Amino acid sequence: MNFSRTLFPLTMLLLSGCVVGPDYQKPDTALPAKFSESKATSSESVALNPWWESFRDKRLNGLVHQGMAENLTVQQALERITAAEANVIVAGAGALPNVGLSADGNVSGQDGNFIRRSNPTTGASHSESKSINAGLSASWLIDFFGQYRRQREAANASLDAAYDDVNVARLAYLSDLVSSYVNARYYQEALALNRKNLVSRRETLKLTNEIKEAGAASSLDVLQAEGLVNQTLANLPALETGFLQSANHIATLLGVPASTITSSMTKGSAQPMPRYATRTGVPADLIRNRPDIRAAERRLQAATAQIGVAEADLYPSIELGGSIGAARNFNTKVGNLTSWSFGPSLSLPIFNGGALKAQVKIARSDAEQQYLAWKSTVLTAVEEVENAQSALIRDYQTVAAQRKVVDTFDQTLVLARESYRGGASTILDVLDAERNVADARLALASAIRQLARDYVALNVAIGGGAEIGGATVVVSK
Repeated sequence: MNFSRTLFPLTMLLLSGCVVGPDYQKPDTALPAKFSESKATSSESVALNPWWESFRDKRLNGLVHQGMAENLTVQQALERITAAEANVIVAGAGALPNVGLSADGNVSGQDGNFIRRSNPTTGASHSESKSINAGLSASWLIDFFGQYRRQREAANASLDAAYDDVNVARLAYLSDLVSSYVNARYYQEALALNRKNLVSRRETLKLTNEIKEAGAASSLDVLQAEGLVNQTLANLPALETGFLQSANHIATLLGVPASTITSSMTKGSAQPMPRYATRTGVPADLIRNRPDIRAAERRLQAATAQIGVAEADLYPSIELGGSIGAARNFNTKVGNLTSWSFGPSLSLPIFNGGALKAQVKIARSDAEQQYLAWKSTVLTAVEEVENAQSALIRDYQTVAAQRKVVDTFDQTLVLARESYRGGASTILDVLDAERNVADARLALASAIRQLARDYVALNVAIGGGAEIGGATVVVSK
């Protein structure tokens, strides 16, 4: 008897420490030692790096910081943290005792007429009964196999993923906003270049008319010069539309009326051009710096914990329950009646058609899918960095070469006009030179825009600035 009294508590203690299901281990995948066009040097955390300041554009800096708190997508992601925090409380509440209180009161009565058989006199009757009942109940499901502990583990991992999702939304906002700003400034530069070309081509048209009046040019020459003027005029509306659409999108990202952004950017500014290089680090740094990779890993941990939740349903469960009840009937001489009960209840799954085992298979399959999703996210991140870095390196080369093209065609146009005035060449030589200059300048503006966009893509790909203005990440327990 003494032996059983000692063994039973020990057995209960051992069982209470048992947690079924696999323990989570961080995933691993083969990654290259370095990116193909950078040195194999690990970089520090870039999550707090304000890389957009490399453009040295105060207006852009102001828009970025304004939108950190105003972007609706980021606000939605922040709100999902609230739901995830509540889920942690729900998951932990299952392992705690459940206590409830109930009470009710009753008043019943009877009214009516009756006739006594012994005395034919009609009489009336009335009766009334009053009672109050109250009860207190408590139950506690003993977590022998760690079901609630696994649920709490899954909920905490999902909460961490919600925090990382905020940073994912913030990165998307940064990419969209800065790229839209780059586009808006490009359209303004293209408009300025086309207006400059318009002035030049009108001068050529005027010169052609003067030479025609002197008898050295034909009507065909005038029509060709006039055609280039009209062609330039036709290019302006599309560029204006491009600027307005980019400015409107910036306003949407900031959650403000479009007119407030359009009016503040109408004055124009130079095209954004990054002044600093970006250190990409090594591929392994992405696992630490990219919030989408961290979120995918947290979801894998949550899915792994759900395997333990499903496996716990295969085992018996014991619930301790008890209740205390009190009742009083005011029509009786007995004042109070109290009842109580206490005892364990055992639930043992015997036959369920294989549903519980199927739930375990589903949980394992979900975890495997989350692992594959994590691995895909890692490989995609490496690809994005490789692509952006390769493009950015060549963008610098393109811009440098295009600047030389513009200088060459500028000199060609000056010589073509002088030669035309002297009668040594035709108007076609001047028009061709003007067309080449206009195309080269627009090509340079387009190359600068592409360089800036690829600079944005590279910094976003390495997770730069994801945690600026963000909430503190909660560590799972």
